[in-house]
Amino acid sequence: MLQDYGRMKYVVEAPAAPLRRKQRRTWLSSSRLWIGLSLLGVLLAWRGLVAWQQYPAFVLPTPEAVASRWWQELTQGALLQHTLRTLTEALGGFGLAFAASLVLGYILANWHWLDRIVSPQLAIVQAIPIVAVAPLILIWVGADLRAKLLVAALVTFFPMLSSVVVALRSVPRDIREMAAISGANRWQSLWQIELPLALPGIFGGIKTGLALATTGAVVAEFIGGREGLGALINIARGLFDTPLIFAALFTLGLLTFGFYQLAMWLERRLVTWE
Repeated sequence: MLQDYGRMKYVVEAPAAPLRRKQRRTWLSSSRLWIGLSLLGVLLAWRGLVAWQQYPAFVLPTPEAVASRWWQELTQGALLQHTLRTLTEALGGFGLAFAASLVLGYILANWHWLDRIVSPQLAIVQAIPIVAVAPLILIWVGADLRAKLLVAALVTFFPMLSSVVVALRSVPRDIREMAAISGANRWQSLWQIELPLALPGIFGGIKTGLALATTGAVVAEFIGGREGLGALINIARGLFDTPLIFAALFTLGLLTFGFYQLAMWLERRLVTWE
């Protein structure tokens, strides 16, 4: 019956799939155009403000000065080294948080009495700013990669856990009952019914979590680190090298944008019925 359900779902939705793909491509093309125009507008306004106010470079550098500094650091290899460090910390912390949120999210989604006990405590922990907690983690764990991974995971964990719980609870009860009647055990129901139907909601948490993982890694680097984009910003701030600060921020933006695009690409490949 599970296989019949999947085939029936495919037959009903397949005719509309080409139209949805065409509409999605049209929307993506128009959105990219508007994004490009908005970025061009920001750059022109930025350049005009510097020319109008005659700001010195250590206050507000020109876009071309930032681009030149970014290229210089990239060709020398320093920017790539710091970026790879932050990338490793962000992806590692995200992976830890994602695995933990899937396991705990499934438990809380199915055992409501446990959810009533655990969720308020998690909310209290989440309400504490990570900037206040990160120094303790660095003291307890040490100012190495483990601490950065843990900080990134803590920042990412709660939003993804919430999305997993909500997504799993949104699966219709009648579909679960149909799977149980057809003889599916708990693992088969989770893998073939609950998880596929919950994927859109889970991906919402994944996209948020990837952005927050970068934030957590940079916060940890701010507090204690000699490598990473956060550490590079600290170094540039001490040298009053504002173009380098902008270059590091630009790289962080590219990194987060790349994470988001990766999540969107995976969602389009896995959630084919949306």
